[in-house]
Amino acid sequence: MEKIEKVAREAALRAGELQKSRVGKVKSLDYKSAFNIVTDVDKASEALIIETIKASFPHDAFLAEESGAESGKQESERRWIIDPLDGTTNFAHSYPFFCVSIGVEEKGEMVLGVVYNAIASEIFVASRGQGATLNGEKISVSNRTTLDTSLLATGFPPDTLKSVHHNMDSFRTITNMCHGVRRDGSAALDLCFVASGRLDGFWERKLAPWDVAAGSLIVREAGGKVTNLEDGPLDMASGHILATNGKIHDEVVKALAHSIAAK
Repeated sequence: MEKIEKVAREAALRAGELQKSRVGKVKSLDYKSAFNIVTDVDKASEALIIETIKASFPHDAFLAEESGAESGKQESERRWIIDPLDGTTNFAHSYPFFCVSIGVEEKGEMVLGVVYNAIASEIFVASRGQGATLNGEKISVSNRTTLDTSLLATGFPPDTLKSVHHNMDSFRTITNMCHGVRRDGSAALDLCFVASGRLDGFWERKLAPWDVAAGSLIVREAGGKVTNLEDGPLDMASGHILATNGKIHDEVVKALAHSIAAK
């Protein structure tokens, strides 16, 4: 695991530094859908990450946002789940809230998560059973015990206008029950902020595996709880996630259920 972590860190740092050097200098921008964009920096970052990993682990498999699934020989039954630039819309507008997210899965279980926020020079790392760190220092979730004293974050899908899972009702409900709900546009960083106690909870619908793979492990290793929105096991393929400090989890689950039932 030491070598895997070293390579993941190197890949994240290389891509993050590329992104920092290109803020405000996007050369091309395309649309995957009406509000879902991709830049040349997303693609360059992903190529750099995969190149770095393959130099040490040429037979591993990959699931990456821009290139999709790439099957390796999987002799180690290992898969790297990569979001090369989480927060692309932010990046395209020079809004400083974006990151590199790299998760490593072995035999279907997450074993390593690395998230690098280059603008803030913050790297979050977690290995299964070893806890979570920020720039090498141990981190843990907050101690707040009630929703009304908590700060949370959420996000909205690119197809908010058409989606039945638009999240607006839940946003309104929980906003009225807590100190506030932030919407900063990077699920991976939101999860890391829960892990480090900056946020007390985060939920979102319709995410992709690469949005949550690394961050979900980092929250768990920091002492938090990660489930689907109904308090069941997290299914990264479903895209629905709730991560909290554990102490407010039941309250948030009930609030989400109430907001859906009230529609």
